[in-house]
Amino acid sequence: QKREISNFDYLMYLNTLAGRSYNDYMQYPVFPWVLADYHSETLNLTDPHTFRDLSKPMGAQTVERKQKFIQRFNEVEKSEGDLSAQCHYCTHYSSAIIVASYLVRMEPFTQTFCSLQGGSFDVADRMFHSVKSTWESASRDNMSDVRELTPEFFYLPEFLTNANHFELGCMQDGTVLGDVQLPPWANGDPHKFIFLHRQALESDYVSAHLHRWIDLIFGHKQHGSAAVEAVNTYHPYFYGDKMDLNNIKDPLIKGTILGFISNFGQIPKQV
Repeated sequence: QKREISNFDYLMYLNTLAGRSYNDYMQYPVFPWVLADYHSETLNLTDPHTFRDLSKPMGAQTVERKQKFIQRFNEVEKSEGDLSAQCHYCTHYSSAIIVASYLVRMEPFTQTFCSLQGGSFDVADRMFHSVKSTWESASRDNMSDVRELTPEFFYLPEFLTNANHFELGCMQDGTVLGDVQLPPWANGDPHKFIFLHRQALESDYVSAHLHRWIDLIFGHKQHGSAAVEAVNTYHPYFYGDKMDLNNIKDPLIKGTILGFISNFGQIPKQV
């Protein structure tokens, strides 16, 4: 409100308070998608339609998708501690594999990604190759994709280029994976993309609406009835501070929960 701290710095501060850290891929700092326009030749930061709806999680960015997740929630009988527990999302917005896939073109993330994939790169069509197609997947097309972003999207152009010339494979349409495909308004320049993306994060529109996203990720809409109403509930195993692993005697169940969290992510501590 007083313009004494940037939105970026504020989000990093909240992430730190919530136990997120660059040192832990499973609890990496989480940042929001702030734009919805990845097709225009120029980026208009004065038009509200340019921006993502920050009051809704990624699973509720379109009416059709939101209804599908509500239907999923209503169809599952509540069975706490079971893999079919009642929730909107069985995948998460931040996990080790999401972080490593975004940053796969840079070490040490390249090796991390390969080790998480069993020693090699993923199928080329599933690799992070385009900002636009990743947004469309996470906001509209893929019911198992509700990913948000990492801080690097707002300051580090290097992760968008394949400077190490890794052989990332070839997509089904014949496209050889190299640098990340950028929106038209970036003119193929990673530095311009980062510059404009950071401008978007610090824009008046985002400044006026960012608290709504913070409510979803770090605040009162994170769990409970407010989360249900906001279409923002995740599998119980994702809520690390709600699962008392010390009281679970069965090593198989305990191992399953730990494996689930390490593979699929963890909700930040509620701030």
